[in-house]
Amino acid sequence: MNPDFIKYQAQTSPYPLGMEVSHAIGSYIYDTNDKKYLDFVAGVSACTLGHQHPRVNQAIKDQLDKYSHVMVYGEYSQSPAVQYCKLMASLLPESLNKTYLVNSGTEAIEGSLKLAKRVTGRSQLISCHNAYHGNTMGSMSVMGFEERKQAFRPLLPDVDFITFNNEEDLQKITTRTAAILLETIQGGAGFIQPENNFLQKVRKRCDEVGALMIVDEIQPGFGRTGKLFGFQNYDVVPDIVVMGKGMGGGMPVGAFTASAEKMDLLTENPKLGHITTFGGHPVIASACLATLQELTETNLMAETLEKEKLFRSLLVHPLITEVRGKGLMLAAMTESADITNEVILTCQDRGLILFWLLFEGCAIRITPPLTISEDEIREGCAIILDVMDEIMKKKNN
Repeated sequence: MNPDFIKYQAQTSPYPLGMEVSHAIGSYIYDTNDKKYLDFVAGVSACTLGHQHPRVNQAIKDQLDKYSHVMVYGEYSQSPAVQYCKLMASLLPESLNKTYLVNSGTEAIEGSLKLAKRVTGRSQLISCHNAYHGNTMGSMSVMGFEERKQAFRPLLPDVDFITFNNEEDLQKITTRTAAILLETIQGGAGFIQPENNFLQKVRKRCDEVGALMIVDEIQPGFGRTGKLFGFQNYDVVPDIVVMGKGMGGGMPVGAFTASAEKMDLLTENPKLGHITTFGGHPVIASACLATLQELTETNLMAETLEKEKLFRSLLVHPLITEVRGKGLMLAAMTESADITNEVILTCQDRGLILFWLLFEGCAIRITPPLTISEDEIREGCAIILDVMDEIMKKKNN
């Protein structure tokens, strides 16, 4: 590992993987020794179209030749951002027609929470146990995992939690509630899908008490579950959609979308209700537009469900207890965190990139680029199964 990486760059954990990256293309990342690694993680669901996708790269280069940052968000009409927001409105339900562009998913969460309070005049926020919505102070306040929060308290007051898929808990949404915030598929908790029309029941309860329903699509969004957004699989329309990660084809970005009526409340009382210097950055917006056009003009989203079937057919092994998730948002579950750790670390040595989930130690993250080929899926799964066979032999000896 490059010692300067440890010495000068702030770290997120005591033991980073430390691969020294040379370049990346398609479904592969190359280290400085020119060893190639098949990427089953896609930058944690961010590189929707793989690495160096020509359409995204060309859009970035074309925009760089015109102009980069010229003004803080919301003052100048800049074509890439305008085109993007217009296309997004055409792809979403009619009530979701105005988008605020920001720099990251967690900033989009912050903006959505502010908007919910501004719309309703209420203070209570409800999230789910084991939810993850980002790491800034507001986003951390609605994170449902105390171990990650305790060192940074006090956080936002008046935040309560329910259990995902627990219908009885929906009675906690009351006329005090500004909004309930849910991932359409719980990510850090272990890729848990809604059951028994849970999201529809949340929608109904919100309507009964005048609370807003915010869905976090930062990870499920942009085709990863076979639809542009995860909520479209469950016949429900939220009040606010939060997006990020795969939105920019590997570039840093986030956004939240609501009705024009709601979003316009951020323009007055007070003015500048939400501000960002670099939100809607023309180079980033160009990458977002190219990514969204590629997704909607090709069969990539439909193919995601076929690729899921292939993964499920291949990932059959005594060490795999189940495969959770939908589309290319999958988690292979093992019986222990020790097995999961050994699989992930050994596979990296063998040239396959896997990763962990935040709160579920038994899960092996499998979130490859949507552009991954069937041959590449077979190649990666063969490595996983070989490593698991070796672990089984050691256990049995």
